[in-house]
Amino acid sequence: MGPTYTPAAGTRTNTLAIVSLVTGIGSFFGHIIPGLGGFTIALIAVITGYLARKQIKETGEKGMGIATAGLVIGAAHLALIVLLIIGVLFVVFVLGIGVLFLQPR
Repeated sequence: MGPTYTPAAGTRTNTLAIVSLVTGIGSFFGHIIPGLGGFTIALIAVITGYLARKQIKETGEKGMGIATAGLVIGAAHLALIVLLIIGVLFVVFVLGIGVLFLQPR
């Protein structure tokens, strides 16, 4: 049997960083799945991105940029969801658009 290759310490990409990026991108498609939704997936991206950055600083692994990208994409998606909710509440309560659909004809 030949020699086995083991990568040197610190050359591995952090797994949580990859999870953060994948869930950050996937959160935009998560609205298709009822019950799970894009909000939950974006929240997972932010949490795993934060944890990955913390682990990378401690262990010296690769993937700081990947973790940051996942964190930023997830946070941007959460901000868009919050803005959308504020916009809907504004339209319904300030402009009174929702009342039009409740009045009998």
